[in-house]
Amino acid sequence: MIHGESYKPIIAEAAKMAIGEENIYERVFIFELLKVKNDPNAVAGAVGFSVRQPKFYVFKAKAVLLATGGATLLFRPRSTGEAAGRTWYAIFDTGSGYYMGLKAGAMLTQFEHRFIPFRFKDGYGPVG
Repeated sequence: MIHGESYKPIIAEAAKMAIGEENIYERVFIFELLKVKNDPNAVAGAVGFSVRQPKFYVFKAKAVLLATGGATLLFRPRSTGEAAGRTWYAIFDTGSGYYMGLKAGAMLTQFEHRFIPFRFKDGYGPVG
């Protein structure tokens, strides 16, 4: 059994040591990609805001990696009671990356495949 909460502090500590704690921005909601003025196919940064403080951020970058995840939990689970909260994939995969990429001019392909997790009584599982 993999417990993600065990790995997160270890990975976070390694990231802080590698790039410096002053270069890590946590709890920032990115809502817009900034495009290069003279190159319609390039992204120069992102815009976002803090979800905890009244702060607005503008990030400038040489390269941007959009890694927001897929689009899980678009459909209501069939589970009831305690099992309703036991989905094994992230609840934060809202599809926002698809929106931002599309709005920035990215070509979205291979949406024919939709992942459907194996369903069993009172829960979901990462098999099937």
